Amino acid sequence: MVRPEKITIPLLRKMKKDGEKIACLTAYDWMMASLLDTVGIDLILVGDSGAMVFAGHETTLPITMDQMLYHTQAVSRGVKHALIIADMPFLSYQTSSEKAIENAGRFLKEGGADGVKIEGGEPMAETIHKLVDVGIPVMGHLGLTPQSIHAFGGYRLRGKGTKEAEGLKHDAKILEQAGVFSIVLEKIPVSLAEEITKSVSIPTIGIGAGPHCDGQILVTHDMLGLFETFKPKFVRRYAELAQIIRDATERYIKDIKQGKYPSKEESY
Repeated sequence: MVRPEKITIPLLRKMKKDGEKIACLTAYDWMMASLLDTVGIDLILVGDSGAMVFAGHETTLPITMDQMLYHTQAVSRGVKHALIIADMPFLSYQTSSEKAIENAGRFLKEGGADGVKIEGGEPMAETIHKLVDVGIPVMGHLGLTPQSIHAFGGYRLRGKGTKEAEGLKHDAKILEQAGVFSIVLEKIPVSLAEEITKSVSIPTIGIGAGPHCDGQILVTHDMLGLFETFKPKFVRRYAELAQIIRDATERYIKDIKQGKYPSKEESY
């Protein structure tokens, strides 16, 4: 169902209060964004995951501010209803609060985003608070934060041990107090995600965090079977578009080689 009104941050809070799950996906271009928007997706994240599924990098780290702005501009042109959130890329917000405000502001002013997403817990609280104070909505991100992949040493489950789990619960409350409107919980145990979701008044959005979060997000290229390099356990594929594209392209090549395309009906 497509809502007649634009999705807003207050509406997301109401959805949590009413027990309505929030459906989120990623997009990096106008066409995909418009397709997702027309069928009623609630939130579109212009993710730094585009570094991997769009640009072919091995991690999210290489994507730049200018590249993320380009993708955000393209997405915003295709969206009428969904809330658009832009990922702040690596080193666009960690160096200083002033730099974070400048870069986040560009996503709203130049990119057409409704807010930004920042990875990290308590160390980022002051920066988040300053962003919110100047009118920039911020989504938090805890658990497996891909920009910290080298520090983590891989994409393993986070929050499995008691100490780390307690730290994530603490960080969630700190982020809520700093003013984030929502928190992404990535690749953490189901029970921990449920506990955090119940402990905060803001929506939690899970990715590999079980069914008890207030909403779910997947990388669209994973969900549609376009990205085949690896498939995390938490990904459910609703299509196998990579194979469909290969099959269609093979038929196209064959028709050209055999002189079957274009036909008389396809010619002027």
